[in-house]
Amino acid sequence: MDDGEKSASERWLYENAPGFKNLPDRDRRAIFDFSFLWSLFEAQVMDNFAQARTIEERVNGWGNEEVIYPEVYEEALAYFRNRYCMNGELTYHFEYLRLRPSDSPELVANVIKGRNDEPRDSMLCVLMIVWRLKNNLFHGAKWAYQIRDQLDNFTHANAVLMKILERYGRA
Repeated sequence: MDDGEKSASERWLYENAPGFKNLPDRDRRAIFDFSFLWSLFEAQVMDNFAQARTIEERVNGWGNEEVIYPEVYEEALAYFRNRYCMNGELTYHFEYLRLRPSDSPELVANVIKGRNDEPRDSMLCVLMIVWRLKNNLFHGAKWAYQIRDQLDNFTHANAVLMKILERYGRA
C-alpha cells in the first residue's frame, strides 16, 4: 500500500502471490480494509460467529424489531443488481459468488433480479453477497483470477459493513 515502506508480509506477497504486485494500491487497500471490517462485524454484530444461518437469524431479528433501514443497504444493492443482473437475467459474475444452499441462493437471485424488494430480503441478499465475497477471498477462490477487478465489490461491501456496524454493532 502507499503508506511508506512496505511491511515484510507485503514484500513477501509482492514476490510470491500471483498478481499481487499488479493490483493497484486502491484495490489492495479495499481488500485490506475489508479484512478488518469483517472481523469487527463478526465480533460486534455476529457475536463472534458468522455463518449464513446466523446472518439470516440476525436479519430476521432486525426485521421482527422493525429496525431494517434501506439506507444501510440500498447503495450496495443497486451496485450488486447492476453487476449481477442484466435485462432481467443473471450475469456470469453471479455464478462466481458460489452461493451454497445455506446462502439463500433463490432469495438472492430474486432480489438481484428486482422481483423482491422487501427490506428484510434486500438486507439479507446484500449480506449474503458480502458473506460470499468474504468466503471467496479468505478461502482462496479470488486468487483464481489474481483478485483482479474487485475494487468496486469490496468498496461496496466495506460501506455496508460500516453502516451495519454503526447501526447494529455492540462494543
